[in-house]
Amino acid sequence: MSARPVPLAPASAQPASGVDRLWAALRGPSGWLLALLAAVWLVSVARAPIDSVQGVIQKILYVHPPLAFAAYLGFALTALGGAAFLWRGEEAWDRLARSSAEVGVLFCTLVVVTGPIWAKGTWGRWWSWDLRLIVTLLLWFVYLAYLMLRSFTEGSERAARFAAVYGMAGLLVIPLNYFAIELAGNRSIHPENLERGSLGEGMGLPFALGAAVCLVAFVHLLARRAEVERLRGLLAERLALAPRGQERG
Repeated sequence: MSARPVPLAPASAQPASGVDRLWAALRGPSGWLLALLAAVWLVSVARAPIDSVQGVIQKILYVHPPLAFAAYLGFALTALGGAAFLWRGEEAWDRLARSSAEVGVLFCTLVVVTGPIWAKGTWGRWWSWDLRLIVTLLLWFVYLAYLMLRSFTEGSERAARFAAVYGMAGLLVIPLNYFAIELAGNRSIHPENLERGSLGEGMGLPFALGAAVCLVAFVHLLARRAEVERLRGLLAERLALAPRGQERG
């Protein structure tokens, strides 16, 4: 008699850690909040004044730096998840680190894409070997390498621990990236970092909304990605136990 397959228990029947419960609670509300904020943000960007020097291309300001903020958050959570995994040894923290890195790389990729678009419209060329551009590209490669490491060594606890240390070390690139202009002795072609009152009249609100939209989008995508990662873990667990359930025929 052929063995009957072992049915997978629904995810709701499985015990979930506090981290998993947090992302489950955020999935629904973050989606609605994102839709609302995005609509308000688009209206504010459309109504924002056009810069007298750069023209309409300047409005990419309302998406390019906010994307970088979301990428920073992703990589910070990668380091946090890695540190907590090393400390407590709970898989939920490792899932957080991996998921945060994936979503962070997505936002960092958008930073790398939107930057040259702004550069072409403002400086007349797609790329310049400016220190901030170089360090942003380095940041992207650091966490892309993190994802490659995780994909080639999936399921290895030793690799997860090494990746945790790597993710924490990669965090050092973020302050280097943010303060690249100062480190270059203000010889960077980038404008100075935004400070209180540095935006022109009517530009503060769309910029703040852009930052909010990117951060909420990050939370929403991370919650979705963390759930996928948790379900993959449950599936692997059930498949590993399946042969035991097939002993009865």
